[in-house]
Amino acid sequence: MVARQETHQGSGAAGVPREFSAAVDSLRAATFRPEVFCEEMPAPQRIAPYATALSADVTVDDEEVATGRLVVLHDPAGNEAWEGTFRCVAYCRAEIEDHLATDPMLTDVGWTWLLDALRAHGAEYVAESGTVTRVATESYGSMAGEPGNAQLEIRASWTPVDTTDLASHAEAWGELMCTAGGLEPVPDGVAVMPSRRGQRGGAG
Repeated sequence: MVARQETHQGSGAAGVPREFSAAVDSLRAATFRPEVFCEEMPAPQRIAPYATALSADVTVDDEEVATGRLVVLHDPAGNEAWEGTFRCVAYCRAEIEDHLATDPMLTDVGWTWLLDALRAHGAEYVAESGTVTRVATESYGSMAGEPGNAQLEIRASWTPVDTTDLASHAEAWGELMCTAGGLEPVPDGVAVMPSRRGQRGGAG
């Protein structure tokens, strides 16, 4: 897995704060289930002076069941809303059964999936916030024969307490996508062996 460092201040490695470089290194240490294919993506600009980003797809039997992205922002000057100098921003979208879209508890459950994943991976955080959206689509007119579909979207952000351990936050994000995509959890005591497909190497 490769995390790209997007810097908007300074020039070259000399312009990158040491704490941001350490955070990116820790992000690169994340490992995921073999169903998760994770790779770098361009980080958003103008949100923070420094940022790095990942995207991922969860595939089961050649079918994509969930997708998402994770952005890590860093502002050395700090941000009052973040309660810190770093911020994790996550997105997850997954296909769900049509009948689940009408379940009044679905959004609460979706948010719980995120918090449970962070807790399970020991990813300490503060100032969490986000939204959970369910979307149901039906076709009409000349497309009336198309089957309907439903999706769950989770958008969240939180401030990591230990920025030298962003791997745990990335792994929690990966678990969130797997849970939303309907994958069974890995039993306790069973080691997760990421496949080559789940990790892409290269120079960052």
